[in-house]
Amino acid sequence: MALRIPKAELPTELKEEMIKRFGATAEPVEATWHNPEVSLASSEFGGKVGAWQAADEGLKSYAHMAVAAQVGCGWCLDIGYFHAQNQDLDLAKASQVPRWRESEVFTPLERDVLEYAEAMTNTPPTVTDELYAGLLDRLGPSAMVELTAYIAYVNLATRNNVAHGVESQGFSTACEIPLAVRPGNTGVASTA
Repeated sequence: MALRIPKAELPTELKEEMIKRFGATAEPVEATWHNPEVSLASSEFGGKVGAWQAADEGLKSYAHMAVAAQVGCGWCLDIGYFHAQNQDLDLAKASQVPRWRESEVFTPLERDVLEYAEAMTNTPPTVTDELYAGLLDRLGPSAMVELTAYIAYVNLATRNNVAHGVESQGFSTACEIPLAVRPGNTGVASTA
């Protein structure tokens, strides 16, 4: 699949900032910059979401990658794995998120967070009282509210990218271990 909308011309300062931060301009911004108000609001909200600190960063990273794998957002998987490296997460573990059900590297809490992310992503959502209560008990109310809002935001971002045809830009190629492919989805975790 190719980008479904032509890349918008970005302001020079924005281009330079992204190149400094990621080594390239981010295709999701190039796609949405046709409406700078929408693009900026999404980026600003994403920045605020990223600054929340009640929930563990590793759990949120794994949740983001689980949503991306389920929705089919190769760009989000790619950048999520790149961020996992920058957060000093276990890259062997992070690489297994697309196939977490088959992998044995995740703790029971991590597995429940991954299941919760997928349950929130299902249409309609399939979150059970038991799953929610178990996470609430272990995370506490503040972190649970944050994790839920974080997963909801990630659903917005991943679905936006997939609808625009945004694909992986290869950010994860700087990482040591390649991403696993989600069972039943050939190529979703591709970083090429």
